[in-house]
Amino acid sequence: MSCAGYAAAQSAGTPAFEVVPVKPATDARNGIGVFRFAGGRVEASYCPLDDLIQKAFDIQPFQISGAPRWTREERFDLVGKPPASSPSAKSIPSSLKAPLDAEQRQMLQAALVDRFHLQYHWETKEGQVYLLVKSGKPLNLQPTKNKDDYPWAGVGAGGSDGYGVDGINATMALLAERISPTLGRPVIDLTAIEGSFSFHFRYPGDEPSPDIGSVILTSVQGLGLKLEPGHAPVKILVLDGVERPSAN
Repeated sequence: MSCAGYAAAQSAGTPAFEVVPVKPATDARNGIGVFRFAGGRVEASYCPLDDLIQKAFDIQPFQISGAPRWTREERFDLVGKPPASSPSAKSIPSSLKAPLDAEQRQMLQAALVDRFHLQYHWETKEGQVYLLVKSGKPLNLQPTKNKDDYPWAGVGAGGSDGYGVDGINATMALLAERISPTLGRPVIDLTAIEGSFSFHFRYPGDEPSPDIGSVILTSVQGLGLKLEPGHAPVKILVLDGVERPSAN
């Protein structure tokens, strides 16, 4: 599927933000990333276009092909406000960093087509993946005490507590999704473990700067899981064209 313009998206009934001011970002005083606010407003702060594409299409960095270097290096601020009639305008996210809903992703896609003249198509290629499965050892997962906690999972980045993997109110699917970018390939959850959990495991090695891939593989084993290499079809977003945004 290719996208040629914002007007075409609107005429096809695709949801669109009412206004989308975009400007080159000069500092990170308002944070770095894509944030979601009550009323459906979406703001990107000091954000590379590459990250905006990932958020808009709900994909990982390795699922983007053909992006010029500047899409990863140059930073932008963006604000998208949905129309009052849209379901997103009635949303109240649990966190500023909560994932965009389906309608917000569609609106952000339309904004990227309009402001960055983004053109693209999808391809599916056989690629390397990891399969997240049970290891056969006891699970080191604690049932979540508060289901209202914002779901989070990630890779510890060192510090006084060392390296490892952590999660709060996290499903195994979320764990797979969050370790995938660091490993550089999709991680597919095949654990069949239902529910959300809290977990905290530190990498036992004593290297000052361990290989992050080894940290993840070892730490996942510490949770009673393991990552097995495999192959599976991987969707790739191929960029056919993209331009720096014009002035607002």
